[in-house]
Amino acid sequence: MGSGKSKTGEALAKILKIPFVDTDTLIENKTALSISEFFELNGEEPFRKIEQEVLHSTTSLDNIIVATGGGTPCYKDNMEWMNHNGITVYLEANSGLLFHRLAISKAGRPLIEKLNDVELMEQISGALAIRTPIYSKADISYKAANLNVKELAEKIKIFKKSI
Repeated sequence: MGSGKSKTGEALAKILKIPFVDTDTLIENKTALSISEFFELNGEEPFRKIEQEVLHSTTSLDNIIVATGGGTPCYKDNMEWMNHNGITVYLEANSGLLFHRLAISKAGRPLIEKLNDVELMEQISGALAIRTPIYSKADISYKAANLNVKELAEKIKIFKKSI
């Protein structure tokens, strides 16, 4: 959350001239609820199940960029599934960068929208401690703070040729 997955995915899709989808948008379309509304009504576990269903449904689409939620790779075997079914990119962001971005955009983010600054920093640090080992399994890691979308697109092209 806050690393820039959606914006980066949209920009990569334009450069690579392929479609872009965001799993949050697919979930909202499928459930007719915003992510916040779904969380409030159903909780995190049902959300993660639908998120996984939506993720798996993307294999019916050919040659696309998919932006997932930050927790998606950490649920069950999603990271392994994504690595098996495409090229994965981890946008590495430290806790300071994430705090800077998220402190001003908490609305609509059910896991953080009611947190004060201290709680937000604790949430970010805790999530990174748990999630970084999983994210590190991605095919490509790229620093979110120094993001150059054209350079990342080239890295993806090179990686794609190597497989």
